[in-house]
Amino acid sequence: MLDFRNTNTLWASVLVETLVHLGATTAVISPGSRSTPLTVAFASHPAIKAIPILDERSASFFALGYAKANGQAAILVCTSGTAGANYLPAIIEAFESQIPLLVLTADRPPELRDCASGQTIDQQKLFGDYVRHYVDLALPQADVKQLQYLRQVTAQAWYESCFPIAGPVHINCPFRDPLAPVIESSLQTIPPKLETSFFQHLAQTRSESETFGSPIALPTALGKTNRGLIIVGPTQPHNPLAFCKAIATLSQSLGWPVITDGLSPLRNWTSLNPHLITTYDLLLRHSHHAAALKPEQVIQIGALPTSKILRQWLEQSNPLRWIIDSTGRNRDPLHGAAIPLPISLEALAAAMSKTPQASRDYCKDWCTRDAIAQQRLTHHMQPLSDLREPKLSWLLPRLLPPETALMVANSMPVRDVEWFWPLNDSGIRPYCSRGANGIDGTLSTALGIAHHHQQAVLLTGDLALLHDSNGFLNATTRNQHLTILLVNNQGGGIFERLPIAEFEPPFETFFAMPQAVDFSLLAAAHGIAYQPIYTWEALQAALTALPKKGVRLLELKSDRKQDHQYRQLLLETVGQFDMSAEGV
Repeated sequence: MLDFRNTNTLWASVLVETLVHLGATTAVISPGSRSTPLTVAFASHPAIKAIPILDERSASFFALGYAKANGQAAILVCTSGTAGANYLPAIIEAFESQIPLLVLTADRPPELRDCASGQTIDQQKLFGDYVRHYVDLALPQADVKQLQYLRQVTAQAWYESCFPIAGPVHINCPFRDPLAPVIESSLQTIPPKLETSFFQHLAQTRSESETFGSPIALPTALGKTNRGLIIVGPTQPHNPLAFCKAIATLSQSLGWPVITDGLSPLRNWTSLNPHLITTYDLLLRHSHHAAALKPEQVIQIGALPTSKILRQWLEQSNPLRWIIDSTGRNRDPLHGAAIPLPISLEALAAAMSKTPQASRDYCKDWCTRDAIAQQRLTHHMQPLSDLREPKLSWLLPRLLPPETALMVANSMPVRDVEWFWPLNDSGIRPYCSRGANGIDGTLSTALGIAHHHQQAVLLTGDLALLHDSNGFLNATTRNQHLTILLVNNQGGGIFERLPIAEFEPPFETFFAMPQAVDFSLLAAAHGIAYQPIYTWEALQAALTALPKKGVRLLELKSDRKQDHQYRQLLLETVGQFDMSAEGV
């Protein structure tokens, strides 16, 4: 039930319709001007019981009592200014008592904040740490992509009020004038499909459970397809073997292939699962592979892999995605047809073990194409004698001792690992700081990993290492060992992949930022063992057995420009084959 009278009414009605499809039934509303679009949307929807209460403090405790008795999130709506501040005592109680509340505070648009505009205060994170989740919505736009964003953010807020621990969630909702439901003729460009299929996937979790406060049952649609795909992002489980076994069980039960990021342990436990796919980025760059491999359903384990190509393909094909993340965090940057399932991987694998066998043709197709691409990659890499960054990531699992803890720096190393790290049975444990994806703290993080594992290896570029070179101050006080595998290409190799690389100046000075640090002197200054590496054979000799204590720095010098050209050759040609020409 969407209201197309103007941008604000459409925006608010999409928000309300999303909540209705998720099972919301009750909204407690206090009066005010800025909240008019929300009030109209809730009050006019036949599936919502809208309850008007003048005093916001009273309204909030009313909603708290309702949610406590019903076990389902109640919705609070108020205007801008100090109105929302009256909710705080009830929100604190809901937080401490684990009662689900969804709090919607209307707000002025950014241009009317901090300029003595009436009924305006700073509402950003108004309730501090007493909410499970906070969202400051974008301003309303009558645009399908933005409405998809609104749908996804609203759904995520609803889920997070209930899982993994129930509690209050705050959505701050800015609106520009007109606030009343006056007619705006330009909305005729919005496609009518919003009325039908736009919310359809949200009902998948409702039919299985009356309330989200109850233990979740698996939706009946899950796994009901012959074209299903499991995608595992940069996960770093405490028990990698158990994790890999659970993924293998899930894959075997469903007959689905597994796309695995190089930062998950899956690529290093190959014998457990014959359906692992590593060359997905190289394949999906070519339209005939992308079209042939389009899935109908995806089970996403944690965050998505780094690959931009994979994300674009998923966004374009828009399969129904089941996001498995027991933390309840938002793992959908695509704002697609995604449903979070707050269930552990182990529980999911056990539940799906009774799934009836489906056709495995889709899985076989993925595995065949992946095997061909792996062979073509080996054909490129094996004879290469020059020190090139891509080969380093391809070669490392053959050189490192079994079960090595490996910290991978952000920027170029993490991408080379995703593109080129092969399947193996080394049991290597990869780590990377993919929360914020920054290069800060790279060395210190690796030292902390070494402290836990006793031995570790850091794969890093020169800028990432220099950014945290003060970490060396603590290096000689550790009783554990860290080998730093430094790729020194004198600058930020990741920037060679950006359009700005074609513009000189300012590229070299302000983006690549080449440096002339003598790392042998830097190591000597901190009492660190240093060794230059000139050949692959020398690297193999250095990594065959890791020392027990201390820190050492192995430096491989490479040419940033040539590395970029070779990487591009691999990315463009490895997946450039026709199945019929390969005899398949």
